[in-house]
Amino acid sequence: MTFSLTTWNINSVRLRAESVVKFLKMEQPDVLCLQETKCTNEQFPHAAFEGLGYDHVALHGQKGYHGVAVLSKLPFEDVVRQDFCEVGDARHLSVKLKVADRAIRVHNLYVPAGGDEPDAEVNPKFGHKLQFIEEMRKMRAEGEAGVSALLCGDLNIAPYESDVWSHKQMLKIVSHTPVETSGLLTAMSEGGWTDLMRRHVPMEEKLFTWWSYRAKDWAASNRGRRLDHVWGSADLAARLSDVNVLTDARGWERPSDHVPVTASFAL
Repeated sequence: MTFSLTTWNINSVRLRAESVVKFLKMEQPDVLCLQETKCTNEQFPHAAFEGLGYDHVALHGQKGYHGVAVLSKLPFEDVVRQDFCEVGDARHLSVKLKVADRAIRVHNLYVPAGGDEPDAEVNPKFGHKLQFIEEMRKMRAEGEAGVSALLCGDLNIAPYESDVWSHKQMLKIVSHTPVETSGLLTAMSEGGWTDLMRRHVPMEEKLFTWWSYRAKDWAASNRGRRLDHVWGSADLAARLSDVNVLTDARGWERPSDHVPVTASFAL
């Protein structure tokens, strides 16, 4: 059977509920992981998604900021909400699915953006981001016996040179500084994760998932970054069949500055 998972920083699920509905009707992934929902659990727009087949919903929200959600066609169990850095932010949510005869743990993450100044001494937001990445090193792809794993979300770091529009011009810009990229790649390596997007798309090809609102014509300038990621355990990496970045969604009405990324597997 085919199993598909989408990650999307929606930048306010209430403001962009129509875009989520449009996407779900078009692509129909089995699981949709949203980040930056920006609402409490009670404010989540459940009614917008009724009748679409996504009857299983897990939420970790807070008022006006952050927030992650999982919408699934498949039932899940063992919902976990981890408090990274012990500051009370809603930035993590995981569920365990049963797909055919396989158990899969799905982690949905929203890593702090880190502010504008890449110096933890003068910018506490950047220090928070580095601490968050440090704690991610404890996340293991094979952390549960007999359970496969996926880790997805807005990780707010573009780790490779081909993940940004200009490596040289971005080296001192938060999201592509050496301390961030090395930290994220260390977390991925130590955790036994495979970068599924780069497994599918050759490293020499530019690959973006985010374009700034500040650009007058985002498509023409194409100054993007790959801030959104899908990682997998080795067994799922071997079953990867496709990765699709829906770039067109950046041009939809009232778009998020991120676009959906879907990974598909032949299980």
